[in-house]
Amino acid sequence: MSRTGRRPGESDTRADILTAARRAFAQRGYDNATMRGIARDADVDPALVHHYFGSKQGLFVAAMEFPIDPAAVLPGLLAPGLDGLGDRLVRFFLSVWESTGDKSPFLALIRGAVSHEESASLLREFIGREVLGRVAAAVDATEPELRATLVGSQMVGLAMARYVIRIEPLASADVETVVAAVAPTIQRYLAGSLTA
Repeated sequence: MSRTGRRPGESDTRADILTAARRAFAQRGYDNATMRGIARDADVDPALVHHYFGSKQGLFVAAMEFPIDPAAVLPGLLAPGLDGLGDRLVRFFLSVWESTGDKSPFLALIRGAVSHEESASLLREFIGREVLGRVAAAVDATEPELRATLVGSQMVGLAMARYVIRIEPLASADVETVVAAVAPTIQRYLAGSLTA
């Protein structure tokens, strides 16, 4: 049975919850891991999990060391509508990568997704629901899910080429050059024709 409140002694409750969360997300995936189950695994009251992380999404972001919380950022990017959304998304995406001092946790997550099916599944579920799902909901055109996944494919490819593999001259190109080159493609995916 889980205890209420903080545990007595020298326990780091937050760290214990994160450890249990990483294990639960790895074993059960994002969709099937529950806050209550993670609390049980960490031997804490579920209220403490909510206290530290607010939601399952907040817990996942902390456990996987994501540099941003999509729930906090995407509404502001999507609110002005589809016009100019490609530019806003690419500019924001690059700003996250460029401003993140230690990129290693996020790079490890992406590398893990490439080489381990469990990591790929976890990342796919989270990105699919919390990022691409929100983008699809904002698209006022045919095939919104396809359009959102095309946006995701472009962004993941950009991250791989620029930050993981570091293909030149893309890796060292200035941000404005990359935005000018990629944003129109993202905008077409969001609002343009998908047929020849």
